[in-house]
Amino acid sequence: MITAIAIKIFVISILAGLLGSILGLGGGIIITPVLTLFFGIDIRYAIGASIVSVIATSSGAAIAYIKDKITNVRIGMFLEIATTTGAITGAFLSGILSPKYLYFIFGILLLYSALAMIKKAKGELPVDVKLHPIAKKLKLNSEYYDKVLGREVAYNVDGVYGGFGMMYVAGVVSGLLGIGSGIFKVMAMDLFMKMPLKVSSATSNFMIGVTAAASAGVYLLRGDIDPKISAPVALGVLFGATIGTRIMQNLKSKTIRMLFIPVLAYVSIEMIVKGFGVK
Repeated sequence: MITAIAIKIFVISILAGLLGSILGLGGGIIITPVLTLFFGIDIRYAIGASIVSVIATSSGAAIAYIKDKITNVRIGMFLEIATTTGAITGAFLSGILSPKYLYFIFGILLLYSALAMIKKAKGELPVDVKLHPIAKKLKLNSEYYDKVLGREVAYNVDGVYGGFGMMYVAGVVSGLLGIGSGIFKVMAMDLFMKMPLKVSSATSNFMIGVTAAASAGVYLLRGDIDPKISAPVALGVLFGATIGTRIMQNLKSKTIRMLFIPVLAYVSIEMIVKGFGVK
């Protein structure tokens, strides 16, 4: 019986890793609700497995993306400063602020972002992006080879302040509400910093692993990581992420965006519903 459940979890985790690596979200957005709703697993162990899935997604995807020079490591490390600071802030605020109001606020923010992304749905690459002075100083602009377009794509980075601020928000959300912040990371780089979506996704995959690894020890010490659940999740997500990296590089940015928008809308509606106190 345990073996059958482990196999089912493994199969679903493959899908989670595949989708997470393509969109830069980690596998937690699928893993947590599936484990709790379909398998009746305690939310604590589901979240623990979700943390493991994020690390596995990042491990499987980040290596491939860095090797192919799609990930912008300089931007990733720069923005991690904001994310980490935000996570610490969120941890301090967790005992002061009511989560339901924050769910509502962040849900509205994500819904607005989904609408903004719909307007950009037809564009393959950002155009007429000015190089922000801070980005120039820190050498954040870069280039990558797009297999679909068959050419090198050079890009500038704008909106550094807005992107950095949104990354801080992403950290607060992660630390305060205990949810993955990959969706905020991609949104910040795509909408605020006007980076190519493939670079945003790849860089987010790199960043979420760093963030998750920092908090994994806490969940382990609490006893919230059950090897019987986390092991098939980690293996499945890692396998799926490895496949997802190959698929992503052969997709158009417009296609990735069309996959990202419904996920963004779903998460935003879910957060708004939680904000109203509906379980």
